[in-house]
Amino acid sequence: MKHTRLGRTGLQVSKLCLGTMTFGLQCDEKTSVAILDRAAAAGITFIDSADVYPLGGTVETVGRTEEILGRWMKGRREDFVVATKCFGAMSRRRWDQGNSRKHIMDAIDGSLRRLQTDYVDLYQLHGPDPHTPIDETLRALEDVVKAGKVRYVGCSNFLSYQVARAVGRSEALGLARFDSVQPRYNMLFREIERELLPLCGEEGIGVIPYNPIAGGFLSGKHDRAAGPEEGSRFTLGTAAERYQDRYWHERMFETVEQLRPICAEAGMAMATLALAWVLANPVITAPIIGASRPEQLDDLVAAVEKPIPPEIKARIDELTHEYRRGDAGR
Repeated sequence: MKHTRLGRTGLQVSKLCLGTMTFGLQCDEKTSVAILDRAAAAGITFIDSADVYPLGGTVETVGRTEEILGRWMKGRREDFVVATKCFGAMSRRRWDQGNSRKHIMDAIDGSLRRLQTDYVDLYQLHGPDPHTPIDETLRALEDVVKAGKVRYVGCSNFLSYQVARAVGRSEALGLARFDSVQPRYNMLFREIERELLPLCGEEGIGVIPYNPIAGGFLSGKHDRAAGPEEGSRFTLGTAAERYQDRYWHERMFETVEQLRPICAEAGMAMATLALAWVLANPVITAPIIGASRPEQLDDLVAAVEKPIPPEIKARIDELTHEYRRGDAGR
């Protein structure tokens, strides 16, 4: 497995990051452990989680994913670069969510306890909080770094202007700066190419995109007429509506059909090609890959060793250019 630097930092991370949001609901613990074992055997040393996982759960299931990961890592924590996130509601208490100082301080201690570790390598804000001043949030992150609980900080789901403003305030105040962003990015969602990716390239911010194969949609396994496959993210608890809204559109099914002959010409599985396309962008650090079965990782790991041919990428860029806009597929 190839490794690369996280943004401008000296931290080396594997070119693929294993996402764990399926652990604890879509996948039971036995399956989750099998996925973790398969990823580790393939050389993936970068693992991403969040305190609110598993995906599709409720406040009754929050923390379950980190607990599974903590049990699996016990005795070998030093072998992995671990990232997690805070922001989402961890209970029904009004202050147990967001990016306030109180919540960040409480949330990091909760994550450390569940992960059975003294620190996390990368601590990310899972979303922007319009109710908390960014200076308060950044000062809290600075304090958890100084306390040794966190090595680097980043964000997820922030708009470009929010990232730029946070970086500017960090520099003005002399505080820990975002060293990574975690946005949604794939062939069917290319909006971040317009502003966020150029910003990250200029500022040396690592990019760890999620949904690189569109929640499995770009694997080509879904049938519009048959409806969403049971057990997939398109039918999973509280996440089902979100994933259907993102990808379950006639135009996107048409795009997948147009991609099939291109995949055949490239000699790649559809999932491999979709991930290789993301990896081909020089601003991307390490896409986050997920699975509900361990064998699903094989096609994804292959994308690192089999880069997408430039002429194939150019054809896909042209085919999916409409998805650089916000209204494609609607």
